Amino acid sequence: MTNDDIKNSEDHLQTLEKGLKVIEAFDGTDYLTISTASNLVGISRPTARRVLITLVNLGYAQMLDNRFYLTPKVLSLGYSYMTARDSWEITTTLLRELSKVTNESSSLAKLVGEEIIYIGRVPANKIMKISLNIGTHLPAYATSMGKLLLAQKSEEALDEYFATADLKALTEHTTYEEAELRKEFEEIRKKGWAVSENQLEVGLMSVAAPIRNMRGDVIAAINCSANSSQMTREEMEERYLGPLLETAEQISRNTEIELPF
Repeated sequence: MTNDDIKNSEDHLQTLEKGLKVIEAFDGTDYLTISTASNLVGISRPTARRVLITLVNLGYAQMLDNRFYLTPKVLSLGYSYMTARDSWEITTTLLRELSKVTNESSSLAKLVGEEIIYIGRVPANKIMKISLNIGTHLPAYATSMGKLLLAQKSEEALDEYFATADLKALTEHTTYEEAELRKEFEEIRKKGWAVSENQLEVGLMSVAAPIRNMRGDVIAAINCSANSSQMTREEMEERYLGPLLETAEQISRNTEIELPF
């Protein structure tokens, strides 16, 4: 049986096709409404509603104020694919090399809704009380990778983010006021990298750099983390920023092959 035979097969499940197309419709947007999913996928509102509710029931999405957001569980759909791809192996190898150079943890994350989702990690120590693994999600505004990725959003997208995000002080050092965050995002855009110090957890400091696709769009971020009681922000930038930016550039060049996110 050829691919053409498969495409024309009576075994083709249109229901599954519609469900997968709704998941694909989340690309480039934080959430979908029933109307938006219906318009983007080209299906009726009742069908879009059934698909979205099914995704919620299966744990791949959650609903808030009639808006549907993907959950970290959706990453499991592509995990086997990612680990099987040469490009993914190259990426994880580069993260390991970065950790060897810095002797610190290195991570790779993507922005999903109001959170960053870890899609790669090489632990080197136990700075955090929180256990970090692939699929872990953290509030974006309090992390270096999240700050970097939020800073890439348009003003319109940021308006939507601030209208719905649950911003609160996680430590006494957390920046969570909208005006202060907008100012910080502007500075990050100018520098091209981001730092978070004691904002998610006291004692944790990290610096993040962007991962870009072939068009130059920022699609993910990597970071190095360290203990803020053992190193100053200036020392971290001096020691780790160079290797971090170089690794980010190498991973970004790998997108020309096929980076699986």
